[in-house]
Amino acid sequence: MEEQNLTGVSEFHLMRLSEDPDLQPILFGLFLSMYLITVLGNLLIILAVSSDSHLHTPMYFFLSNLSLADIGFISTTVPKVIMNIQTHNRIISYVGCLTQMSLFAIFGCMDDMLLTVMAYDRYVAICHPLHYSAIMNSHFCMFSVCLSLLFSLLESQLHVLIVLYFTYFKDVEITNFFCEPSQVLELTCIDAFTKNMFVYTVGAIYGFFPLTGIFFSYYKIVSSILRIPSTGGKYKAFSTCGSHLSVVCLFYGIAIGVYFTSAVSNSPGKITVFSVMYTVVIPMLNPFIYSLRNRDIKIALKKLQSRVI
Repeated sequence: MEEQNLTGVSEFHLMRLSEDPDLQPILFGLFLSMYLITVLGNLLIILAVSSDSHLHTPMYFFLSNLSLADIGFISTTVPKVIMNIQTHNRIISYVGCLTQMSLFAIFGCMDDMLLTVMAYDRYVAICHPLHYSAIMNSHFCMFSVCLSLLFSLLESQLHVLIVLYFTYFKDVEITNFFCEPSQVLELTCIDAFTKNMFVYTVGAIYGFFPLTGIFFSYYKIVSSILRIPSTGGKYKAFSTCGSHLSVVCLFYGIAIGVYFTSAVSNSPGKITVFSVMYTVVIPMLNPFIYSLRNRDIKIALKKLQSRVI
């Protein structure tokens, strides 16, 4: 296909989730329902943490920030999908595409960074309980969140700048239902070596290194738990990080799949499945995982419900 100069590209065409007109109302209702459930669930987590003084601890401070990032993450993509289904329009402006790509990278990286910080929090709580209050003080917690945001902004700008640097596009058809960074990068007239170097470098910095930190934290946590003599003590210690571990496995398992599948695969079906799981299902499941497996959150939600009633 003939290359197009950047100055002549004012819009991109997003991929439809389905070409079947009979499925459009079902997809509309499904995405709208999942979006509302996600926003409501994460807002309840934030309200529960902020309203209960017993939850004003580092772990729940990070959890409320994670919920806030999940709301922003799903709000970056799903409202546009819902609007496109309703209006039967799959066009997104060039500026709108870069904006969506930037916000997607920011909130996705925030999830990544916050999960890493939460793993460190659990490591300190279990391996160094006597020094927990001194290490995980309010200044350190705020610094960690600000640093996570800074890294997220940096990753976002890296994606945007490399797209802006290459001023030619091979096509305007994006093989996804939103402006996923790897797919937009695929459209630029950049050689395969440079593209792969960028993808794997960013993936290593914002994927491999945080994941390595999480693995190291849990290696220390498991080693510490195994030294506890009683079975009850082991279960109690491990239960404090069970929810976080579940979210980490879900987040990184699907995130790695969507990132590298988008980068190396041209199969729209695979890309769509991974993308829906990553952008919609994970943010929707996080509140359920933390509320169903966490006794303190359950109590806080019941208190919040009694106040409303």
